[in-house]
Amino acid sequence: MEILSPAKINLFLKVLKKRPDGYHDIFSLMCPVSLYDSMSFDFTGHEICVSCKHPGVPEDKTNLAFRAASLFFEKMGDRPSGLSIRIDKKIPVAAGLGGGSSNAATVLKTLNKHYANRFSQKQLQKIGLAIGADVPFFILDKPAIVRGVGERLTVYDGLADCHVILICPDIKVSTAQVYKNLNLGLTNCKKKPKYPIFKNRNFDVRNNLCNDLEVVATSWHPEILEIKNALFHHGADNVLMSGSGPSVFGLYKSESQALEAMKKLTENKLWKVFLANLLL
Repeated sequence: MEILSPAKINLFLKVLKKRPDGYHDIFSLMCPVSLYDSMSFDFTGHEICVSCKHPGVPEDKTNLAFRAASLFFEKMGDRPSGLSIRIDKKIPVAAGLGGGSSNAATVLKTLNKHYANRFSQKQLQKIGLAIGADVPFFILDKPAIVRGVGERLTVYDGLADCHVILICPDIKVSTAQVYKNLNLGLTNCKKKPKYPIFKNRNFDVRNNLCNDLEVVATSWHPEILEIKNALFHHGADNVLMSGSGPSVFGLYKSESQALEAMKKLTENKLWKVFLANLLL
């Protein structure tokens, strides 16, 4: 059994406040995109096993897919004979694209289907939240307004189809460190979350892309700004860093323009460059 596990981008990410538990409340517009990891499942053996050839992905109990399977079986109350999960990793690791969380969500949804839908979607999302803040979004698997730490989701249908170029430089960014160093008084997104860009009309990607976390990530890694400028130079309608970075995406209405930009941008061998679409 092979299942595709998509990446995501944040079209809008405003950090509202730090919570007493150390996490942050956010207001974000998130959308899955057609860049996928491939996951295969084998319901044999005597234990949970995860394998992945990517050197940045652990194959032990710290892997989010492993944690998802373990927690699912714990909540189900029945221990199966075993489960082997193989991950063919295409989504860049620790890049602001949610690959690990997507893998965890794919495990939860696949196991739930295999075991006769033991849990509702809401129950699965609650299980997923214990694994990671983005997991409930990937269980929903639709564009959504995301609030709280990631647990409050509202399906959003105000996006128009467009082509996406994703660029990930060969640098590592710690999500925890980005949030730790965020000064809420010096963020990018001055618009309030109830701003009418999310109400009664389509989201305008030309004017409303915003990510509060860019302030921190770009101060550490100016290459993120270099990538943004390159995408603008090659015709993107608008560009933004996704999540806590370092991945940057550019949006194109024209497929031919996106394909032409891809030819030029892939000349930089220090960047991983992908062409995708919004999954609406």
